[in-house]
Amino acid sequence: MSHDLLSVGSGGVVGFALGLLGGGGSILAVPLLVYVVGVRSPHVAIGTSALAVAANAFANLFAHSRAGNVKWPCAVVFALSGIAGAAAGAQLGRMVDGQKLLFLFGLVMLAVAAAMFSPRAAVGDAGVRINPKIAVRLVGAGLATGLLSGFFGIGGGFLIVPAIMLGSGMATLNAVGSSLVSVGTFGLTTAVSYALAGQVDWRIAGLFVIGGIGGGLLGVTLAGRLAAQRTALTRVFASVVVAVAVFVLWRSAPAFFG
Repeated sequence: MSHDLLSVGSGGVVGFALGLLGGGGSILAVPLLVYVVGVRSPHVAIGTSALAVAANAFANLFAHSRAGNVKWPCAVVFALSGIAGAAAGAQLGRMVDGQKLLFLFGLVMLAVAAAMFSPRAAVGDAGVRINPKIAVRLVGAGLATGLLSGFFGIGGGFLIVPAIMLGSGMATLNAVGSSLVSVGTFGLTTAVSYALAGQVDWRIAGLFVIGGIGGGLLGVTLAGRLAAQRTALTRVFASVVVAVAVFVLWRSAPAFFG
């Protein structure tokens, strides 16, 4: 029972952060699964996290699509090109020793925190339409971000949003909505790769998603009330990510350098 509650609670933390801040929360999924829920294998934690992140991303995509925030042609080109990258990244990640992979994951967490300390500017063209030049840029960016997403088993929204903006020139709000197509697709691709290797805990994934839905609803509710403090909240959360990253690096460093 306590194990199940920890799974639901950990999912709630991730969902709450995603709902409140609009991104970055999924970077905590793997550390929570390993150090709080008690998943012994880092690879199982990554595979389970990828499945949960994909489910939450597709759930949030529905709301963004209804609001008209998704630029589907650009989003689909980026996501399809990234599938190959995510599959290759997941294959490479499974070949790396679990503790060494955790150490590298800690470094990625520091990069995520750094990105969160520098909020994105709300610029870009809200009316952008895909053309051959934009499509080529999106394919290249999709492959690169998919590779990183698959390797670490993360949603990669902190990478996908700026990559889509760079490739297409769309506005930030459209990039956030469109990124969820890739977050879900990359996560599902990674999860399938790990599932085929028997490295997904389906029960924990289901409980994590349930917690994520509840936490996400609470986060979205508070987001409207705390909109004026959004930047401060993001930086506080980034500080938490730094602290968790330091802990992950400390725990996994002996195996990485040993």
